[in-house]
Amino acid sequence: MTQRKSRAARRVDLIDAARRAIIQHGVEGVHLNQIAEEAGLTSGAVLYHYPDLRDLLIEAHHAGMERFHERRVRAASGIADPAVRLVTTIRSGLPDGPDDTGVRLLCELGGAAGRNRVYATLLTTLFDRQVSMYQAILETGAAQGVFRLAHDSETIGRNLVALEDAYGYRVIARHHSIDPDTAVELILGYARLATGHPLQAPAR
Repeated sequence: MTQRKSRAARRVDLIDAARRAIIQHGVEGVHLNQIAEEAGLTSGAVLYHYPDLRDLLIEAHHAGMERFHERRVRAASGIADPAVRLVTTIRSGLPDGPDDTGVRLLCELGGAAGRNRVYATLLTTLFDRQVSMYQAILETGAAQGVFRLAHDSETIGRNLVALEDAYGYRVIARHHSIDPDTAVELILGYARLATGHPLQAPAR
């Protein structure tokens, strides 16, 4: 039993090392020796746990997306007011700055998705989960009379996620006039029109 736990822990360490290497070298430019260096292991030790490097890269991306999604769910959990919950969810979908590792990993994955069906499927699944997350907030707010939706909840949810992706990339790319606070306000501009609610930007 102890050996199994040790091996499971080592695989978690390798997944984290792969994430760091992908962010540094790019999803299509990362090599086995770079992941091994990040993990403090030999290349042979990495291959012992992951004989096919592609499996490790896929797991690293999957883990990164799960952490990103779970962080968003946690940020909004326990917030009863749909308006506050919507604003909080919008903010949690954007990077904290250009060096936000979670969003940078998603950007790397997005760049390779057009050439890799597995990556494309992972991103599509994440997109749909986030849309569903928004739909639940929007429909709850509409049912409570807090929101007056200009379109159906799926359309609004898709637009919100697409705006997050676009402005999140601008922040990661260090656009000179789009920082996280600016990105939040730009997305809220659309959300106000879509919900009929004067959503307030979150306090810094």
